[in-house]
Amino acid sequence: MSYPEVDWEYYAFETLNMPVTHAARDDFETTFLSGSADKKMGKMVLTPHTSNGQVREMERLKSTPPIRMINIGKCYRPNWDATHTPMFHQFEGLCVDKGITIANLKGTLDYFVKSYFGENTEVRLRPHHFQFTEPSFEVDITCTVCKGTALAPLATSQVAKQAKCKICKSGWLELGGTGMVHPNVLKAGGIDPLIYSGWAFGFGIERVNMMKYGIDDIRNYYTGDIRFLNLF
Repeated sequence: MSYPEVDWEYYAFETLNMPVTHAARDDFETTFLSGSADKKMGKMVLTPHTSNGQVREMERLKSTPPIRMINIGKCYRPNWDATHTPMFHQFEGLCVDKGITIANLKGTLDYFVKSYFGENTEVRLRPHHFQFTEPSFEVDITCTVCKGTALAPLATSQVAKQAKCKICKSGWLELGGTGMVHPNVLKAGGIDPLIYSGWAFGFGIERVNMMKYGIDDIRNYYTGDIRFLNLF
């Protein structure tokens, strides 16, 4: 699926259990479009994540699980540094059905990571907080450059062999956020959380690609440098 990249506050925040006072709804974090606000939907925004497709997908299927969705789209956040750009691509996974558990989530993540990064890549879930999932986790994988050792690869001297991997510095890389869909999000989509449960994840496409190939600056994707582009 591909849901709107310009959407209402209602789908970008309200249905995701983010109240008006949430920090993500501040002008410094989200790009709001000019124009009057709708009484229910709020203002239009450049979507800061692909999670706006979650409740839209529930509505499309008339709140009748099972639901399986991958939403791919552009996201916009006012940041520009080695790991952030004002526009980036994200893919969102959503699964809602009876009896869905964290074990199902972990199994799905394991399958994706080992298929894309290699069979020896390990996955760990680190407790975190997101408004739209409960419990919530950050997904880490063993570094694709140092293979989880946290040491600089291909070092020759004894001193160099003790140097930290410049990509991860710890043996782990952060892939993205995930968790079990918050009951309030299910309710917003017209689904009874006492009957159904689900999981969701959101990963940046550029970040995933950077981790696979050991690229340390996301801005390389957008500078148009032929030397970089020729690597692929």
